[in-house]
Amino acid sequence: MNEKQIERTLKDYHWMIKEIKRQRDVLEEEIGLKLVSSSGIESTLPKAKRTVSDPVGQEVLRREKKSGWIMKLEKKVLYIQERMEVIEDPREKAILECMLDGMTISAISQHMGLSRRQVYHVKDEIVRKISHFTHSAQ
Repeated sequence: MNEKQIERTLKDYHWMIKEIKRQRDVLEEEIGLKLVSSSGIESTLPKAKRTVSDPVGQEVLRREKKSGWIMKLEKKVLYIQERMEVIEDPREKAILECMLDGMTISAISQHMGLSRRQVYHVKDEIVRKISHFTHSAQ
């Protein structure tokens, strides 16, 4: 990831985590329903072939695409999680945690008693360190 992508991922981290969790909850619910329905008399009936014009077939395709999208979100989240250790300065750690919790720059500024400019500067340093860690690890 380049610095712009890292910055964007830090900004989006909070909603990505929530979306991954929501999708996993939906999947667990669907798996539970499928297990129940596959154990009854329906399990002995022949399965219909699904065509692209079939609404159920379309839904299967939509979910497959969604699965790929969720995997991309997970990859981005893991990218940040695996590199957080490079941030050792307490102020930088605090700002990083605030960002990951979904706080805006203004909210972080108020919370920490820093100017927005100072928060932006620290954020840029965090992005630089994560980016440098990535390049030095390769």
